[in-house]
Amino acid sequence: MSFKTYIKNIEEKTGKSAEDFQTLAEQKGFTNNGELAVKATEITNWLKEEFELGHGHAMVMYAYIKGKKRIKA
Repeated sequence: MSFKTYIKNIEEKTGKSAEDFQTLAEQKGFTNNGELAVKATEITNWLKEEFELGHGHAMVMYAYIKGKKRIKA
């Protein structure tokens, strides 16, 4: 499954866009001005617990939050 497909599936499941997750991560203190402030585990655990994402989906969203914005077709 491509990065783009993972993002699309996450948006469909949660009703939140990747940008929404970026904003939420900033609000929670996981990032500071777009830079990571915590370890990946804290972010993926939050995504799994609060949004019921599986590990693969949580890792893709972590990658997006970390800065991977280029979504290949």
